[in-house]
Amino acid sequence: MRKPIIAGNWKMNKTIPEAKQLVSGLVSKLAGKSEVEIVFCPPFTALSTVKDLLKGTPYGLGAQDLYWKEKGAFTGEVSPLMLKDVGCDYVIIGHSERRQYFGETDVTVNQKVKAALAVGIKPIICVGETLAQREAGETDALIKGQTEKAFEGIEVSAIPTIVIAYEPIWAIGTGKSSSASDANQVIGLIRNTVAKLYGKETAEQMRIQYGGSVKPENIKEYMSQPEIDGALVGGASLEIDSFLKLIHY
Repeated sequence: MRKPIIAGNWKMNKTIPEAKQLVSGLVSKLAGKSEVEIVFCPPFTALSTVKDLLKGTPYGLGAQDLYWKEKGAFTGEVSPLMLKDVGCDYVIIGHSERRQYFGETDVTVNQKVKAALAVGIKPIICVGETLAQREAGETDALIKGQTEKAFEGIEVSAIPTIVIAYEPIWAIGTGKSSSASDANQVIGLIRNTVAKLYGKETAEQMRIQYGGSVKPENIKEYMSQPEIDGALVGGASLEIDSFLKLIHY
């Protein structure tokens, strides 16, 4: 049985003092207990601080991006070795904001997935469609293509360590969200795509999250769906009370 995973993507929010306040408050209230895997994904500047606060807890640390080279003349980038050094367990790859604003492509997503796996960091790979693509009936073909390209050249042994996050772009930060049944259908398509690449048994081991305006009010509906294994959460992960409600859905 797949253990649900809820990851809080803080995006470009929280100074180091704010990160300390949020994580220490959550850790004290969780008291080491959770039926789901919890991952904190702060900005790069707070990774080391958050890692220190998570020592002795079962909770994971994730970065929001990485570059696919281990070192070199790449001003402003952060390498997989650096993330490993700071203690990251996970890294978000291919978030729609990276694709939309910073030129991320299916090719660079694949390069980053390989780079993360090479140093033992587990990727959270984001896929999703725009509203125009959904209304044009292109969702299935687009999601299938993004998934296949992300996994090019990836060994079957790595698949159980990889998480996919289905995030319809039109639902991110808009207050709109996909219906639970629609999200479940697309996530089922993602799992079937992985099954065709690696076999059904392997695909059944991989966890797939939903993301896109996930809130305490709607998470239970998503988590009740058979294909949905957790959530990649944005705004609702920035406050102690709302993130606790998500975890204790």
